[in-house]
Amino acid sequence: MKQPYKVLVLDDNQDILIASRIFLKQHFAQIVTLHEPALLLSTLQQPTDGQPFDLLLLDMNFSRDTQSGEEGLFYLKQALKAQPNLKVVMMTAYAALPLAVKAMQNGAANFIAKPWQNEQLLQTLQQALQQPLHHDSRQGAAAKTASTSDAIPLLGQSPAMQQVLRTIEKVAGTEANVLLLGESGTGKALVAQAIHQASQRSAAPFVSVDMGSLSSSLLESELFGHKKGAFTDAKNDYAGRFVEASGGTLLLDELANLALPQQAKLLTALQNRTVVPVGSSQAVAVDIRLICATNENLYQAVTEGSFRQDLLYRINTVEIVLPALRERKEDIPLLLEWYLQHYSERYQRDGLHISTADKRTLQSYDWPGNVRQLAHAVERAVVLAEGNTLDFSHLQSSVQNARATTLSEQEADTEFFLEFVEEKTIRQALQYYQGNVSQAAKALGLTRGALYRRLEKYGL
Repeated sequence: MKQPYKVLVLDDNQDILIASRIFLKQHFAQIVTLHEPALLLSTLQQPTDGQPFDLLLLDMNFSRDTQSGEEGLFYLKQALKAQPNLKVVMMTAYAALPLAVKAMQNGAANFIAKPWQNEQLLQTLQQALQQPLHHDSRQGAAAKTASTSDAIPLLGQSPAMQQVLRTIEKVAGTEANVLLLGESGTGKALVAQAIHQASQRSAAPFVSVDMGSLSSSLLESELFGHKKGAFTDAKNDYAGRFVEASGGTLLLDELANLALPQQAKLLTALQNRTVVPVGSSQAVAVDIRLICATNENLYQAVTEGSFRQDLLYRINTVEIVLPALRERKEDIPLLLEWYLQHYSERYQRDGLHISTADKRTLQSYDWPGNVRQLAHAVERAVVLAEGNTLDFSHLQSSVQNARATTLSEQEADTEFFLEFVEEKTIRQALQYYQGNVSQAAKALGLTRGALYRRLEKYGL
């Protein structure tokens, strides 16, 4: 079923326009493509059918300005001035984090690099359309970070989740640094959001950085900012995430991916409450509440010498361990019902339900990807539903295959058996996430580097 949105695509590359129109018209009610940027304002102000556009997919780099992105930012500002409630997603072949942040500071809802994968493009547009309106564009990246999870509550009536909620209530009103531990998909980002929203800093920005997605060469610039000309692509000054979060909360996710040299610089910034942008010798004062999150064992990392002990002491004033979903199975029915309603509303599907038999099966499943995997399973079932009853046969077959494998290999050598199960689990995760290594790694509770090593080991 097509979603009832009207989408405008602006790019001076006809191939991009054709490809986006062919794909997006399968998912949205109306797709309009535009080749000439000069026609943007008149198209927005005087749509042919009189109905305003819901979303603009806007190129950042046109033929007259192929790399800086300034022309795209100009048209972004024009579009939002003409239609303030318009959701805008920026696209460019010259992806750079400072450029993406700059676009979001100017009111863009999201950012995607060309060439894209179709499913990635669809997900990005859907997330943008679901975002609440943020009239103060100065919140920039913080608004974008918060928007995808604002509508998702921390659900759970189990003793383990109630303990987490009580700890959040106690720590939120303080300035204590918080370390969130737990497997991938357990909801660490949601807990960080909840702490921020319940704190005295709730009116200030909440800024999140995925440390696992940044190369070591970009990370220092992303965190601490840079001066114009500090390196090849530094065409403008960039404040950095610490400065953006000043007055509010900074979440450093996937913290275990931080290399030792960057750990030392992070520790210095936290101790001095200042940052020094790349290319500058002048320290900038910052005022942040720090929350860190990881699915790795930092204490083991300290023992192995890959994580600084003094940094660990600095960030874990309060430690919150999120339980895996298999440890709170009594919460699964509540989660199933909430996500069923959530995705039914998103995809405008009425009357859907989960059979009693499926509820029993899903509650007995161990959910290695935790709540994130459950949410994906429900979303997939809602999208593909042909009748009123959701179909979880794909997930059930994976469970049955895993059980059959376990039974058939009971007589195998223990080491071989564990490797066999690990390889099969990785294959299933890659198949489930359609080859997306990042999503598969998160679902398996591994870093991308650890998963790549296993892919090489098993020849996958």
